[in-house]
Amino acid sequence: MDGLAGLLDGPRARGAFLLRILLDAPWSIRLEDEAPLSVTAVVRGHAWVCPDGDAPVRLDAGDVVVWVGEEHWTLADDPATPAQVVIHPGQVCTTVDGHPVVEELSQGVRSWGNSAAGETVLLTGVYLLEGEVTRRLLRALPRTMVLRAAELDTPLIDLLGQEVVRDAPGQEAVLDRLLDLLLITLLRTWFDRPDAAPPAWYAAQGDPVVGPALRLMQHHPELPWTVAELAARSGVSRASFARRFAELVGEPPMAFLTAWRIALAADLLLEADATIGSVARKVGYATPFALSAAFKRERGISPRDHRRRGADPAAPAAV
Repeated sequence: MDGLAGLLDGPRARGAFLLRILLDAPWSIRLEDEAPLSVTAVVRGHAWVCPDGDAPVRLDAGDVVVWVGEEHWTLADDPATPAQVVIHPGQVCTTVDGHPVVEELSQGVRSWGNSAAGETVLLTGVYLLEGEVTRRLLRALPRTMVLRAAELDTPLIDLLGQEVVRDAPGQEAVLDRLLDLLLITLLRTWFDRPDAAPPAWYAAQGDPVVGPALRLMQHHPELPWTVAELAARSGVSRASFARRFAELVGEPPMAFLTAWRIALAADLLLEADATIGSVARKVGYATPFALSAAFKRERGISPRDHRRRGADPAAPAAV
């Protein structure tokens, strides 16, 4: 599992909030939900993305905005339109003065807005949970990514639009997977831009020496990798491999592997049926003690305290 594939697995990719929004002008939605990641596509009409402190950006049909981080922003038919509704944490929707409006703006299955048809139609998907693997990727992204219809060659937006209004068994899982696939497509398109600044490990995936080694470590962290073994798999000397890896990725191979293993462990530990022993085996540590020692060295807390904080973020660490 590489960094992008990591978005397709684990708690960070489950239970996403998806909605079709139907709007007639004037309209303005203030986003204060503080979700770590959201994707909004314009299906019909247009919208203005208004980040706090930055110039507004217009989106037309087929354009998509990916919003990264917990800062507040606004979507509107015009930058001058004052906010009418506010989306709070937990996707709670109110008027500006705090009156709940979820029921009165409901337009059917996963549909919401001030119109039954909508001059403007948006699809929005919000990731409510953020895992450690995801966080490694999101740190490399700008706050606002706008991708234009002309550079996107994917049927996923249309497919998501068809599926979001279906009320069928297991539909939430279907929508999560479609949203994940759309996000992967958007990130690949963004990173392929000449002016993009992808994380070093992403750019290094294309290197004929370092790329295969990265994929081996990311897809099989449970194996006892050494620099010598990775160099042999890459067809170069140990010294040449270590030097090239550090130049392209920005850290030595074993440091990258340790950080990757601990990030995976941090996510796996939050799964309900996981034990420290089972997680240790999955990420390449021979014993629970070995994982606990590495985890505490990297994160400053034990796996047990990490799990407890995941279940209750307000819980203090054990002493």
